[in-house]
Amino acid sequence: MKTYQYPRLGLENLTLVECDEPKPAPCEVVVKFHAASLNYRDLLFAEGLYNPRPNLPAVPLSDGAGEVTAVGEGVTKWQAGDRVCPAFFQGWIEGPRTAEKTRSALGAGEMDGVLREFGAFHEEGLIRIPAALSYEEAATLPCAAVTAWHALVDIGKIKAGDTVLTLGTGGVSIFAVQFAKLHGARVIATSSSDEKLARARALGADETINYRNTPDWDKEVLRLTDGVGADMVVEVGGAGTLAKSVHATRVGGLVALIGVLASGGGLDPMRVLMKSIHLQGIFVGSRRMFEEMNRAITVNRLKPVIDKTFAFAQAREALESMKTGSHFGKIVITI
Repeated sequence: MKTYQYPRLGLENLTLVECDEPKPAPCEVVVKFHAASLNYRDLLFAEGLYNPRPNLPAVPLSDGAGEVTAVGEGVTKWQAGDRVCPAFFQGWIEGPRTAEKTRSALGAGEMDGVLREFGAFHEEGLIRIPAALSYEEAATLPCAAVTAWHALVDIGKIKAGDTVLTLGTGGVSIFAVQFAKLHGARVIATSSSDEKLARARALGADETINYRNTPDWDKEVLRLTDGVGADMVVEVGGAGTLAKSVHATRVGGLVALIGVLASGGGLDPMRVLMKSIHLQGIFVGSRRMFEEMNRAITVNRLKPVIDKTFAFAQAREALESMKTGSHFGKIVITI
């Protein structure tokens, strides 16, 4: 079978090689992949900023979708032909995350990822794909969608009438817009592109802010909320946006810390203290969250937003495209 590997870190070192097709061990399932999707984490890994000492050679990417082609002895959950996604964390089934569960993440040098034609996984590490979704659409779910669901639903307990602020228009932020609207929330979305903001409004965003034209976007959020602030911020910028996100959040509100896209200065903890703001790190989620999210996707007929699709032979070009930051939603590779 064909698989991509990093024999050493660096996007320029991404190499397509031939490997033996995996055979299922007891309790394992072999999956033939049809699609994979990209996350910013994949760029950080390639650049040595995510896991500087990975097990090499490493197969990248955490998000894939495919069909079961073989099952090992003792497998009861799956049969040939089932459409599945591997969970981002193979060992985080439910409950709180632990260091041990964290080490079961796909595609960052601990466990091989999904940028390959076939992969073998424990039967408990797979999730059934919603029937209405294509393989390409399903491949967008394991990291970005579960992260947004974890933040808004599992931690944020979002409800109708809440105000959610989303930053940018990458995968997590676009899923956050969709899930917030699914729950009846009001969404304020930011971007540096008026064209992307128009697309966000088409998805249901109630107000939009071009942060290039309005650098003090936190003050604009306060204006739009009559000085109260957002109930929740989906914070994907990191150090470069966190201080403004805290300023834009209401007293007792939640800032879900997810991304590290923007560099910048520090945060004055006094503002967090005085506003009793909850700062919660979000690192994807469990299989249980994935399954709950899929039920909501099915009932509400939600469709993931795919911006660009690349062929398997164009994997490096797909990652270079993500590096530009020009995408809206997800970038997918067909396999």
